[in-house]
Amino acid sequence: MIPTDPQERDILAGEYVLGTLDARAAAELEAALPADAALRTAVRAWEARLGPLTQLAEAEAPPAGLWDRIEAALPGAARPAAARSAARYSRWLDPWRGWAIGASAVAAGLAALLVTRPAPEPARLMTVLLTQRDQPAWVVEASPSGTLRLASLNPRQLEPDRAMQLWALPPGATAPTSLGLIPPEGRLTVSAASIRPEPGMLIEISLEPPGGSPTGRPTGPILFIGRLTAAGSS
Repeated sequence: MIPTDPQERDILAGEYVLGTLDARAAAELEAALPADAALRTAVRAWEARLGPLTQLAEAEAPPAGLWDRIEAALPGAARPAAARSAARYSRWLDPWRGWAIGASAVAAGLAALLVTRPAPEPARLMTVLLTQRDQPAWVVEASPSGTLRLASLNPRQLEPDRAMQLWALPPGATAPTSLGLIPPEGRLTVSAASIRPEPGMLIEISLEPPGGSPTGRPTGPILFIGRLTAAGSS
C-alpha cells in the first residue's frame, strides 16, 4: 500500500528511482503513478536529484557476451537470442522502470566483472558534500588514476561578485590546497597533477571573490564539506 505520510512517500519514491524496491513494491508504485500526481512529482524530483551521479561514471563498454552470460544464469532465461534482444529493448523503453532496471543491470554487470576480473582494482573514493544543515549538495568522486570529479545536486546561482572555490585537505596537512574555481554549471574535473586524492581527505567549498581566494587559503565561509572514503565502505 502506498503510504499517506508525505515523508514516507518521498522515501518510497527515492527507493524506486534507485531501484532498491522489491518487485512487488515497485509494481504497486508503478500502478499508482498514473492517478497520483504528487507521487509522480516525487519520482521526477528524485530523478533530477540523482541525475548528476550518472555524469561521474566514465562510459565503459561491457565485455562481449556479458549480457548473454547474465541472462543465461537467470532462472527461466533460456530463450532464443532474438527473443532476448526484443525483451531487452522493451525493458529499456519502459518510461518508469528505466532507473530501476539500470541499477539492476549495473549491479549484475559488476557482479559478473568481479567474478571474471583477475585482480582487484583500487577502489574509487567518494563523498557527498553537505550544507550546514546536513543537506546533500555535491557529489565528489576520485578515480583510481587520481582524477577528481565534482557535480552539483542542486545548482545554484551566485551573486556576480562571488565565486565558489574547491579545496582539498589531506590527512595530516595543516592547510588546504586549492583545486580551482567551480564553473556556473556546477561541474568540475581536476587532474591528479593538482593533488593525489586519498581516503580521509577533506573536500571543501568556500565562498570567494570572483577570481578566487587572493591568499591561497579560504577567505570566505566554508559552504560545503565532506571526507573522501572508499566507495561501498561503511
